[in-house]
Amino acid sequence: MGTWFFACDLHGRIRRYQALFEAIRKQRPAAVLLGGDLLPHGLARHPQTAAGDFFEFLADELRKLRSALEAAYPRVLVILGNDDPRSYEPAVQELEAEGLWHYAHQKCVSVCGHQVYGYACVPPTPFRLKDWERYDVSRYVDPGCIPPEEGWTTVEIPEGELRLGTIEEDLRRLFGTESLDRAVCLFHAPPYQTSLDRAALDGVKVDHAPLDVHVGSIAIRRFIEERQPLVTLHGHIHESARLTGRWQEQIGRTWCFSAAHDGPELALVCFDPAEPEQARRVLL
Repeated sequence: MGTWFFACDLHGRIRRYQALFEAIRKQRPAAVLLGGDLLPHGLARHPQTAAGDFFEFLADELRKLRSALEAAYPRVLVILGNDDPRSYEPAVQELEAEGLWHYAHQKCVSVCGHQVYGYACVPPTPFRLKDWERYDVSRYVDPGCIPPEEGWTTVEIPEGELRLGTIEEDLRRLFGTESLDRAVCLFHAPPYQTSLDRAALDGVKVDHAPLDVHVGSIAIRRFIEERQPLVTLHGHIHESARLTGRWQEQIGRTWCFSAAHDGPELALVCFDPAEPEQARRVLL
């Protein structure tokens, strides 16, 4: 089967991408999964800031890898994250059309005998960009967070989808009734109340209401508990591993891994789906 790589929250930092590409070149993983927040920070407000140069850099590096590795070029799957403007989806799809990677949001892609499902959306945040935000299991919004329909988007999203859509319903449609015993789920959001969704909100209050330090998705947590996929992959909360000392958690039979990191390095999770309990995370 071979090793799979998982990384996320690279936020367009060239040094992190260079570390990733070098690791791919040396270790030749079977698959590389990128879990959102891939583009330079601030593109939504400043759409001309290095966007073209960044996608040109990505395409050139992936082409070089494909040329060097030939048949050993890995299956590369990507989703975007809440900091990635959805207006750049066409650029992501252009790289897919060239065969450099697969765009996996709300899709199932077969990789080495496993089904890989992708889902980018996160519960409401305090941030204004709402391209990839949905209500979680109800229309409740944590104190300090902004409802999806009260923010702004870079593409047209039907108001009914923003006002009424939920992560819970999206997951129900995406996964259906299929067996998930061999499934790998590529999420941006982590599951609620785990070591992977712990935010640095200790003692913070909004209108005298203390904030929950766990900011992950209840819908994703329930999905894992009920459907028990083989592996789930998460990011979004950069400081979680530093605060909890843990980047992995087991929920029932499911192994949950986070590659979120708040240091300058690339956090790379390496795992074999045949032996997920042997996964390791390295900082490069």
